[in-house]
Formats: sequence, structure tokens, C-alpha cells
Amino acid sequence: MKLYLSSYRLGNHPNELKKLINKENPRVAVSVNALDFLDPEVRNNEFLKREIEDMRNLGFSAEELDLRDYFHNNSLAEKMKEYDAVWFSGGNVFILAKAFKQSGFDTVIEKQVKTGKLVYAGYSAAFCVLTTSLHGIELVDDKDATAEGYETGEIWEGIGLIDFYPIVHFRSDHEESELVEKEYEYVVKNNIPHKTFKDGDVYLIDEDIEKTLT
Repeated sequence: MKLYLSSYRLGNHPNELKKLINKENPRVAVSVNALDFLDPEVRNNEFLKREIEDMRNLGFSAEELDLRDYFHNNSLAEKMKEYDAVWFSGGNVFILAKAFKQSGFDTVIEKQVKTGKLVYAGYSAAFCVLTTSLHGIELVDDKDATAEGYETGEIWEGIGLIDFYPIVHFRSDHEESELVEKEYEYVVKNNIPHKTFKDGDVYLIDEDIEKTLT
């Protein structure tokens, strides 16, 4: 399994992502579905454009992956075989969790990410959604956030790809850092195994190697 998880955007170690993918001009799918609650113009013209540019600046061949195109049609797993890695932006964790479930990306994780066939990379919400339980995240993200095409109702189950609760934007110069303090207090009070990540920090898994880079 190969994971590159950042607190904010690429973090301080983008070359580690290049090493992890380890391929000339790799194909990378870019998803900003965690931001689907935004006005489409802002989502696409500001954030999607920025994320694709970040990937292309690393020398990757990058294009959008919109998970909404795969809601309930069971064709995503086959599509993902075209890519060497997938990059997810930050946004709302609960929206992203629903997007994973409705598109079948949770199955892609089981069959392609866990087996090392696809590198999973991203930041903030893309990091947090990989924990087991999403309880506590509602102190930072709106648990009732919704967008067109998304199922209503609460979702509290994470993907379970990591065995700790990541606290991102921890004591950083980020607009959510003040709310993150309340989230931190929650996990400490409830004895939830966790790790804190300041913006710039990166958590890396490369098969049997696991490390935090600051």
C-alpha cells in the first residue's frame, strides 16, 4: 500500500510523492469532490484548476476524476486501472465519505489501493476520511453538508485505511485551526488514538515503511 497524506495541499515533501509513484510522466486522477458543496464555478475555476496545476507542476499527466460520474453505475474500478495515482483535495470529510460510498471508490481502495496498484494521495479531508470513525470531525466540518446527487442523512463510518485519527491543520496558520483545537480536545478526552499534523507535515506509507515528515 502506498499513501501520501498531507495536512494542507502538497505539504513540504512533494518529491516524496514523485518517489512513491516512481514512474515517468505518470497518469494522475484529480478529485475535488470534497468541495462539491461549493458553487460549481468556484469549485472548478478556482480549486480544480489549482489542484490540476499542482500535479502538472510535478511532471504528472493530470486530469479530473469526478466521482459523481460513477454514482451507482459500478464502472469506477475499471476506470481507475488507467491511472498510476489519485489525488484528492481537502474540503468536507462527510461529503467525501459519501462520494466514496456512492461511486464505489471504497471498493477501489480494497482492490487497488491496498494492493499497491494505485497510489492514494491527498490532503486534509482526503486524509481524515481514511480513519475508522468520523465522530469528532463534525466539530470542524458540517456533518449535514450536501450537494446535488448526494444521499441525505448522516455518515459516520470512515474508510479504516489508517489506524489512528489524524488531526490536520493543527496549530497552523489556517482558517480552521481554531476549530481544530476543539477537535483535539475531543479526541484526547475520549482516548482516541491520534496523531497531529501541522500544515506542511506529510504522513507517508510505502509498503512496509511508515513515517511522518515535518
